[in-house]
Order: sequence, then structure tokens, then C-alpha cells
Amino acid sequence: MFRVVYEWKVPVEQQQAFQTIWRTTTETIHSTVEGALGSFMLRSSDEPEKILTVAKWYSREHWQQFWGNCNPHQMQQMRAIAERISVETFDELEDRCK
Repeated sequence: MFRVVYEWKVPVEQQQAFQTIWRTTTETIHSTVEGALGSFMLRSSDEPEKILTVAKWYSREHWQQFWGNCNPHQMQQMRAIAERISVETFDELEDRCK
């Protein structure tokens, strides 16, 4: 498995709208893009405008096919509300979550 961590700066007053768009975007990607396995969202306890979204993919190759030009159309509504700070990729070694 493969994980992608997106860091976002989301104004506090826009976080509900961002979360709604993220939920729809995630569900659309998961149901229409081969290899997409879903995502979860975290907000920093210390920096309320800092949001992380962590996507799970079957493989790096699946994510790269989706990522293409680094601005997938599925994520453009999220970028209209928030600033994407960074994208970092990880190979999942082990997941012991239940």
C-alpha cells in the first residue's frame, strides 16, 4: 500500500466547507479512480488552520496516474478554499489499525 499526506492551510471559517468538499471529493475519487482506497482528515491541535489529509492508494503507480499534472481536477474545489502547502508520499510498511 501507498500513502500520500497533503498538508493544507484552511482558514478556520472555511473548515466546514472544506470538509464537505473533501468528503465528496474523496468519495468520488474512491469510486471512480482505479487504485484509490480512501482518505482521512486530521486537524492540528496546536495550529487550527493546519489540516492534513492522508490518502491510501493500492500502489505508487495508481497514485501517479491520478496525480498527473499535480493539480487533478477532482481537487480543484478544495484548492479554491484552501492553500495546499505540501504533498509527501510514503510506502506503507505495516498497518496495525483495527
